[in-house]
Amino acid sequence: MTNVADAMRAAALAVATLIPIVNPLGSAPIFLSMSADLPTGARRRLPRQVAWNSFLLLAAAMLVGSHILEWFGISVPIVRVGGGLLVVATGWRLLNANDVAVRATPGVADAWDREAARRAFYPLTFPLTVGPGSISTAIALGAGISSRPNASVVDVVTALCGVAIVAVSVSVSYRFAGRLVTLLGDTGAAVFLRLTAFILLCVGVGMMWGGLSELLHGLLTSPRSA
Repeated sequence: MTNVADAMRAAALAVATLIPIVNPLGSAPIFLSMSADLPTGARRRLPRQVAWNSFLLLAAAMLVGSHILEWFGISVPIVRVGGGLLVVATGWRLLNANDVAVRATPGVADAWDREAARRAFYPLTFPLTVGPGSISTAIALGAGISSRPNASVVDVVTALCGVAIVAVSVSVSYRFAGRLVTLLGDTGAAVFLRLTAFILLCVGVGMMWGGLSELLHGLLTSPRSA
């Protein structure tokens, strides 16, 4: 019973830690605006593809993220600065995007499928859904599991189950984002999308500032060489 309770706590910890950072509901309107020009079929497949990509990215960060960063000599603050730049660029582009979506014609269906597959990872999975904040959090979760003296494969599997629950929430939120925008109407949707784009821009600035603050703090507190 104790092992089952510990496993459930590991899964719940992964969900409770990652859901507020991934924020599927908050990212859903932005996802909709970045896929509005795609045909209906491609747009309906995107939530599943983004959710699968998000699961793979978070699982990889949890399992081997700390080892990869150590191998390349990259610290988590540097990841936050670089990812923050990407988020800022995405938010700025959305903030200045045109409201009119380009509709596809049947003759270019294959081209739209390729375009949807390209967008499924960048920018819809990274950095929109899984950004530097959630990646660094997944790395911290993985490091916490590996540091336990009695850690087992069960702990890793249950943590991955928590990541899978987060990915499912991404798929559901993105799948029904259109209904939210429909309820808002054309004017309300345009205002809401601009506001969420501005919030995304501010989140990117916050990520950059957090990473820079940690780098500057480490620089200022490091012992001076004689």
